[in-house]
Amino acid sequence: MPEELPAHSSQHSDRQTPDSALPVVFILGPTATGKTAVATALHQRINCTLISVDSSQVYRRLDIGSAKPGPEELRQCPHALIDIREPWETYSAADFCTDAKALITETHALGKVPVLVGGTMLYFKALEEGLSELPRANQEVRDALNREASAVGWEAMHNKLATIDPESAARIHANDPQRIQRALEVWQLSGRSLSQWHARQNDSALPNPILKFALQPVDRALLHQVINERFQVMLQNGLVAEVKALASEAMIHRELPSMRSVGYRQAWSFLLGEINESQLLETGQAATRQLAKRQLTWLRSMDNTHDLDCQSMSASGMSDIIATSIAAAGALPSLQDKPAKP
Repeated sequence: MPEELPAHSSQHSDRQTPDSALPVVFILGPTATGKTAVATALHQRINCTLISVDSSQVYRRLDIGSAKPGPEELRQCPHALIDIREPWETYSAADFCTDAKALITETHALGKVPVLVGGTMLYFKALEEGLSELPRANQEVRDALNREASAVGWEAMHNKLATIDPESAARIHANDPQRIQRALEVWQLSGRSLSQWHARQNDSALPNPILKFALQPVDRALLHQVINERFQVMLQNGLVAEVKALASEAMIHRELPSMRSVGYRQAWSFLLGEINESQLLETGQAATRQLAKRQLTWLRSMDNTHDLDCQSMSASGMSDIIATSIAAAGALPSLQDKPAKP
């Protein structure tokens, strides 16, 4: 279930506007572009609820490697949909859509703006466009696919997917075992490819107008430098110790979706002696750069985004632009700036 919305001092508005006509804000972009800083600055400007769109930050105790906001930051600017699952539990795009829609409805009822911020592009796409009624996850099938992958490797599994569902295989990177597994699982459970299911999307698309703000790094080399430095800091801050503590829990193993996240997968390999310390740094940085590349590809496929140059603008400057755009979307009490504190 969604987390309880953080309390604010604003009162319910007396507006007559239907909830489906009220806007929803997306702040999205590749990893290491400062999305959280922008959302935090916006939260200080307007009455809004921040809703995390991050498939790793939903998990408790995945803190360092997921770049989760710290306790003090979350106290000052609460984010819904953070720390809502145990690492051994699943959390799908369908789960996210259910939770996010409930939070959006509750936020509008409070006279506030729902601001969804993160980098899991599949979640944004699923919320905006709707999801087909895919078969539910089946642990027995997943275990069998994991055993097969252990024997032949995920590249071979990607090749297998290409023969079954070329369209999905072209969209899914060969180094993305979680999505390869899901596509093969759907095929085995239903006899229908993931692409065929997506072509049968239902009417679950978000009905609200969406204001999409994409943090775009113009200088790709600079983004890579920031990514490399950030992963190094994660290691210095104890990422390996975090993964070691997680690995000590009886319910947690390396094939879980949570442990396949970038950084966690590489740290687990290091703990098992499969790679050394320098390889941990190199593979973790490379995997994060590949993640950013996939996220940028998703962004290019999205329509009607307002691009913000995150490398030349401050978080405050970007939040000002977003707040102005929100205000221009309609003269509603929920869209006005927060009253100044005495």
